[in-house]
Amino acid sequence: MTSHTYSDQATQLARRYGVLTAQEARRHGIHTQVLTRMVREGTLERVSRGCYRLPEAPVTEHHGLALASAAVPDGVVCLVSALSFHGIGTQIPHELWMAVERRARKPDLAWPPLRVFRFGGKSFTEGVETHELEGVPVRVYEVAKTLADIFKYRNKVGIDVALEALKEAWVHRRFQMDRLTHFARICRVEKVMAPYIDAVVA
Repeated sequence: MTSHTYSDQATQLARRYGVLTAQEARRHGIHTQVLTRMVREGTLERVSRGCYRLPEAPVTEHHGLALASAAVPDGVVCLVSALSFHGIGTQIPHELWMAVERRARKPDLAWPPLRVFRFGGKSFTEGVETHELEGVPVRVYEVAKTLADIFKYRNKVGIDVALEALKEAWVHRRFQMDRLTHFARICRVEKVMAPYIDAVVA
């Protein structure tokens, strides 16, 4: 296969996936030298380490989520970043908060900056939604799971942020109470959340 054919194939993959990773390119027999040459020629853009896109590809408000999810496909957007994705609360994080499995290797990503949390068992695997952003599958915890996580990590996030998110999500009917109870049990914050839930629904 000629270098020109490899370039065409890389272009097609970038168009299909939105963000083309070096790993995905290798799976299709495309050497990273081809990607480097395409960046030099201006037919691809290097958006972060090992991640490439077409120059004309649309950029959305969730561009950082798409890039991080392409680079860390097993990660899950969590906590404050998940609240922001769901449009809950007023927090705008300067880092992308992402959960990885407890034994997973720490992601190595130049941009966007990541704040990594290690979740284990059902706390990691349950409550995950998949949204396609810029052609990339992005895994995000659903609202009820995110609220339980926020209360679990209230010392890092702030109890005021947790309470604000709970109130807003309840007022706008963004979760079902049985789902919240389910995830509160998984995250072992049932007793912590109970008085706040009682105050909100009263």
